[in-house]
Amino acid sequence: MVMIDDGDVRAHLLEGCQVIDFEYRYVYVNDAVLAHGRKTRDELLGRTMMACYPGIEATPMFAVLARCMTQRLHERLENEFTYPDGATGWFELRFVPVAEGVCVLSLDITEQRRAARALAESQAQLHQAQKMEAVGRLAGGVAHDFNNLLTVILSYAGLAQADLPDDHPLRGDLDEIVTAAERAADLTRQLLAFSRPQPVAPRVLALDELIPELGKMIRRLIGEDVALRTLLAPGTGKIRLDPGQLEQILLNLAVNARDAMPGGGTLTIETRDVELDGSHAVHHLGVTPGPHVMIAVSDDGDGMDACTRARIFEPFFTTKPPGKGTGLGLSTVHGIVRQCGGTIWVYSEPGHGTTFKLYFPRFDGEAAAPRPALDVATLRGRETVLVVEDDDQLRAVSADILRRHGYVVLTAPDGDEALALAREHDGALDLLLADVVMPQMSGPELVRHLRARHDGLRVLFMSGYTRHALRRMPALGAEDGHLEKPFAPETLLRTVREVLDTLEAA
Repeated sequence: MVMIDDGDVRAHLLEGCQVIDFEYRYVYVNDAVLAHGRKTRDELLGRTMMACYPGIEATPMFAVLARCMTQRLHERLENEFTYPDGATGWFELRFVPVAEGVCVLSLDITEQRRAARALAESQAQLHQAQKMEAVGRLAGGVAHDFNNLLTVILSYAGLAQADLPDDHPLRGDLDEIVTAAERAADLTRQLLAFSRPQPVAPRVLALDELIPELGKMIRRLIGEDVALRTLLAPGTGKIRLDPGQLEQILLNLAVNARDAMPGGGTLTIETRDVELDGSHAVHHLGVTPGPHVMIAVSDDGDGMDACTRARIFEPFFTTKPPGKGTGLGLSTVHGIVRQCGGTIWVYSEPGHGTTFKLYFPRFDGEAAAPRPALDVATLRGRETVLVVEDDDQLRAVSADILRRHGYVVLTAPDGDEALALAREHDGALDLLLADVVMPQMSGPELVRHLRARHDGLRVLFMSGYTRHALRRMPALGAEDGHLEKPFAPETLLRTVREVLDTLEAA
């Protein structure tokens, strides 16, 4: 019988201590190990690791343990452990040879790893914000000096025009100089809009009245081969903004969308009220939680990859051929939105179009009445949900939200792993929560494969595209749910419940 004093190995309530014999059987475990592994003492003692955790022999941790077992080495490892339900945890492991086999000391560092990832994400956002601020200052300085030069050019050209008769042979040359200088002045105004606040006259705007009027101008701008759709949610709240700035924002986005659809397509403008919560603010610098009005501008054009998305708001960055674009349209939009206290978010995938979402604080004229508290009990469930999302953090947080509210959750980063997981899962599979655009296999393709085995499977697609923008893709069936990114935990839970309850009602 193995006698180990937890104090001798510095095991405490947070540190696990387990002894594995030479046949890989558990011969000793303390309470922390039981908590880490989500097993009882009776389920572990006397049984092999392979029997308790199928597939563990293929993990890096087992390879280190085997080396320590045979070569009697001291080892250290940070290991990601996957539980049978698909959840994961991170552990710091130390392997110490003992007479009976190997003693493994473990610390749960899952929260530290999550905190480190969150910190890295925040630092990346801060770096990008600082970069944009630096570029903005540079652009503003250049624009200021350039405006001075343009003033000189326009002034002297005007003086010369005034001194020359209308039929003078140099009159046409001077007209061209003035025209070019005025175009350059327009560019500098866009640079200034990006780089620093401009004098504005904000007013309380009702978008359901203003956007239809702007639509007339946008239709002339985008041409006959691009259709314009406006989907304005009834009762959308008001925002406080200079109407000229809103016009400049929408016209720039419309031009950008038109250029992304050289063969024609559809430009969609949508509005609705949204509530941005604290979790959204954590991941988007400058966001203040609370009621907002969203304006979404979507196209079904070429789309963008991640590298392009990271640079689209930089002044003079453009993917258009020389002479076809200044690279200032989107940077101007970014500057105006930031100046007005709003935020802008872009969702795009190559070949699947682009959606720009603008969030402006909702103007109520007085303190908004507190929202009624949600009855969390009604948002709970016991069904099994398969979450498929290639973004590790989004997948993890979605699964965590659902587990905390009673659901059994399986997770996979892509369609292939999701199918393998579904084949190994013996019980029912009630709901698929999946992204629409994923590497290797799209969400709709995954649905077709899964429904061949799980006839009653319900589907909830999550996407940065709006539902109306997704209609141009063969993605959403009439019976499939849609969850628009970004979403709050309550929105996720409510939508999941609605989709599942629709099945029960049917």
